[in-house]
Order: sequence, then structure tokens, then C-alpha cells
Amino acid sequence: MLQLLIGTNIGFMRQRRIGYMVSGALALATAVWLVVHGGPRYGVDFTGGTLIQIRTSRVLPADQVRSALDVGGLHGFELQQLAGENRNEFMIRLRSAEEKDPFQAVQRAIQSRFAGEAVELRRSEAVGPKVGGELRAKAIWAVLGSLAGILLYVGFRYEFKFALGAVVALFHDVFVTLGVLCLLNREVTLTVVAALLTIAGYSINDTIVVFDRIRERSKALRKEKHSRAMDVAVNETLSRTVITSLTVFLTALSLLIWGGEVLRDFSLAMVVGVGFGTYSSVYVASALALDIWIGLDRRRGIQAE
Repeated sequence: MLQLLIGTNIGFMRQRRIGYMVSGALALATAVWLVVHGGPRYGVDFTGGTLIQIRTSRVLPADQVRSALDVGGLHGFELQQLAGENRNEFMIRLRSAEEKDPFQAVQRAIQSRFAGEAVELRRSEAVGPKVGGELRAKAIWAVLGSLAGILLYVGFRYEFKFALGAVVALFHDVFVTLGVLCLLNREVTLTVVAALLTIAGYSINDTIVVFDRIRERSKALRKEKHSRAMDVAVNETLSRTVITSLTVFLTALSLLIWGGEVLRDFSLAMVVGVGFGTYSSVYVASALALDIWIGLDRRRGIQAE
């Protein structure tokens, strides 16, 4: 069986204040971005409208394509040119779904500017504004409901100090991943919501493994400081955490590189979320549990570190 980082003795809990500062800075940056921009950039799934992806026979300048669509009578659209080998493909999002056949209008507009240019329809999605609003509300409730359910489960399975640390870590992972997607100007779609829920499930699984070992070591090392018991537990689970995280990370990275545009946002969210999920199991969930543990001991008059 493959094993890495066996017999380590790293003082993780001594560095938890640095972890708090890093996590706080990332969360603050995400919050500021969302406030300044009025929230995330929602996809057609949540706003309603029409999304079409086209491919031209040669690479066209994005500004000239945008100008051609304006002249062709298509207003209020967003144009995105894909990167890499797919630079001859464009994503066009129309706010209104009133046009019966938007592809025909797009094709006419481009061919009127670029004579003889072949325009191929790669993908088309249309969502009404009412349905989009309902999907957005359900997506928000799905994320909040999953966090609440995890809080109840961990609180029942362990103790309050562990439950609070686990849920804060989950919120941290989901929120920071959302922030990275927003900073990269990616759309929030149903696929991204699915990735965020997957990240929450992965993160709590990793956290539970660490918490199990912390509970065992806190009983075996009663005479030691709480931070020492936690350091021992985290070091003992470090090999499992790194191997599992690396496996999932490489899988998500493969999807990001070779999965195509349809899976791009999902795989990007997974790559970011797995990284922060591994980090938060130690420097958010476990660190908060330690500080809450110390605070509860002090309130009971027990000497704490």
C-alpha cells in the first residue's frame, strides 16, 4: 500500500493563527468582490435567456464579431471567445429568449460581415426567466440545507466544538471556491452548484477522518495539551489525507485540461475546492475546534493552554 509522510511531527496547531489570517483574507476578498459586482455572474440557468455556442471556419477577432452582432440587430448579449485550440469558437448569451431561432440571426450577422464564413452551431440552451429564478432559489436552499444537515450530523455524532468547526470549514471551502470562480469571471450555473455540493461532501469526509483520530488521541493523551493531541492526530492522518486529496485533485485536473468546455467550470471548481478542502480540515475545522475546546475549559475553570 502506498504511504507518504509517515512518522511526521509537524506542529500544525502552532500555525493556526496564520491559517485564520489567510482564510479571513480570502473570504474578505470574495465578499468585497460580490458586493462591488452585485453578486456572482449567473449563467442562463439562473437568469433566463438563451446561450449558444458557435464555431467558425477560421479564427475571427472577437471585437469584429461583436460589432457584426450589433449591426445585425442582436443587442444586450455577452460574447466570450474560447481559448487555446478552440479560439474559433464563441459563447453568446442573449438576455432575452424571445428570438425564435437566435442561431439563424447570429449566423446571418456574422456572414454579412465575413462573406463565405461557415458558422456551425455547437450548443444551444434556452431558459425562461421564471424558471431561472426558481432554479436559483432552489440552488441556494440546496447549499444552505446541506450545511445545516451536516451541522446536525456532526453535532450528534461528535460534540458542539467539532460541529461548529466542521460547518465553518465547509462554508469556507464553498465560499472561497465561489470567490475564485468569480475572480476568474466564470459563470455560476447548475453545474457549478453541483460542484460546490460535491466539494462540501468531500470536505466533510476528510474532516470526519481527522476528527475521529482527534477524538481517539484526546482520550489516549489526556495528560497532554489539547494542541498536542490534535497535532498527533493530524500527523497520523496526514498520509491518508495527502494521498486521497492528490488522487481527487489529479482526476479533476485531467477533466479541466481534457474535459472540454462543458466540464470546464465543474472541473475548475473541483480543483480549487479539493485544495481548500484539504487545507481547511486542518487550519479551519481542527483549529476552530481547538480554540472552542480551550474556551470551554476556561469557562469551566479548567486550566487551559
